[in-house]
Amino acid sequence: MQELISRGRNVLHEEAKAIISATANINEGFARAIKLILNSSGKVIVSAIGKPGYIAHKISATLSSTGTPSFFLHPAEALHGDLGRVCREDVMLILSNSGETAEIVNMLPTLKRIGVPIISVCGSADSTLAKHSDIFISSKVEHECCPLNLAPTTSTTLALAIGDAVAVALMQEREFSTEHFAFYHPGGSLGRKLLLTVEKVMRGGEKACLLSRDTTILDALFTMTRHLSGAVLIVNQQNAVEGIITDGDIRRYVMYNNLFLQAAVVEIMNPCPVCIHQHQLVDEALSIMEQHQPGPITVLPVLNDLNQAVGLLHLTDLLNIRPVPDAI
Repeated sequence: MQELISRGRNVLHEEAKAIISATANINEGFARAIKLILNSSGKVIVSAIGKPGYIAHKISATLSSTGTPSFFLHPAEALHGDLGRVCREDVMLILSNSGETAEIVNMLPTLKRIGVPIISVCGSADSTLAKHSDIFISSKVEHECCPLNLAPTTSTTLALAIGDAVAVALMQEREFSTEHFAFYHPGGSLGRKLLLTVEKVMRGGEKACLLSRDTTILDALFTMTRHLSGAVLIVNQQNAVEGIITDGDIRRYVMYNNLFLQAAVVEIMNPCPVCIHQHQLVDEALSIMEQHQPGPITVLPVLNDLNQAVGLLHLTDLLNIRPVPDAI
């Protein structure tokens, strides 16, 4: 049993060591590759065959979902017509440990005629692929962690890590945000949550707790209790927000004043509440609540496009959002 554990750990140690050693390869060539992709008007076409082909699939998918349009091109299919998908405005990102894979080498003359720039992630700087690339990023490893030193293991792990480095660097240069991520992931639970707007979770209708300025503090307290809202909104005849009262406002007033519960709510309301519009994202609402100064708040009045009060948003409404399971 212990021997099996040691073997597994050794693989992770060996592959981690290879990645750390390869940090020296992230140099000016890497920076030029990022600039090349940023300045291109086409797509990043990722190509590889065999085990690296699966890595190329993943790198392409990561690029596409993080703001850099990309697709995978199979070298064998490329030689039978799919090179027609390549334009000079694109950027080729080609993976090959040896740099001498026949299908990849056979693509090079046509790629050169098209005029598409080539970035190679390759294990040999003296290989045919590296020599015919515009930019070369070394993915050389001392040996595979395969006991036969044959199966692509360490080399494919390093290629994947370099691909991630490219994708993340591009994300940062493009200032790719959580909103962008949600836009490209509408089917995922994270995307659905990030794209959820305030109007989908706010308390509307009676639960919005809209009261006029002549309502008594006692009636406001009854309204909060009935709807478990923790707050009421004070509005005028046009439903414009004039103020807000929370249960905390009432407690504090009771502590330091001779509160007369028949007094009008205008006596203790906050006349300048922080509001949010119904079409804003719940993520924005949570940020507003958390970052409010001098301290966090738990309730936001919700306005429509006419700046009329249409709802109330409580912190618990946001915390109770349950992600919908991803489709299988």
